[in-house]
Amino acid sequence: MSRNVMIRTKNISFSYTEYENNQELDSDDMELVKAAREASLKAYAPYSKFKVGAAVRLKSGKVVCGANIENAAFPSGICAERSALSNSISNHPEDEPVAIAISAMTEDGITDASPSPCGNCRQVIAEEEQRTGNKIRIILSGKNKTLIIEGIGDLLPLQFNRNNLKINPL
Repeated sequence: MSRNVMIRTKNISFSYTEYENNQELDSDDMELVKAAREASLKAYAPYSKFKVGAAVRLKSGKVVCGANIENAAFPSGICAERSALSNSISNHPEDEPVAIAISAMTEDGITDASPSPCGNCRQVIAEEEQRTGNKIRIILSGKNKTLIIEGIGDLLPLQFNRNNLKINPL
């Protein structure tokens, strides 16, 4: 017995703006990139030597920062993005994040490549977008090139969120 099965293939597109020269960034974005770079100097990364800083701009204009913190028990650390967002949510729960800049450095200085958030950080950004109902502009800044993504949906399509937790009776 043969079953007639329909299979569909769909593509997910990824949109971002690329700046080949960081001097082309507008002043608000450049301020956030500078804050993220300064935050990376405060990172505690004795094992990987990969220091990451993140700066979150809140709706009020206030900027809060975070840095990655490593631990010998590797799962016990925290990424810069989650550190910065935790800072904003804990200390300014009524003031929504509107943008986050991320910068990374090694012992040789700021990385050439624009750093991208890990899966855990993408999920936290997605949850914060869902909590506030607003997209968070994501600014990934390398030494000379910066990528700007207008919301986490481009970095985390088909995301798992609170809607997936709703239980429907059989």
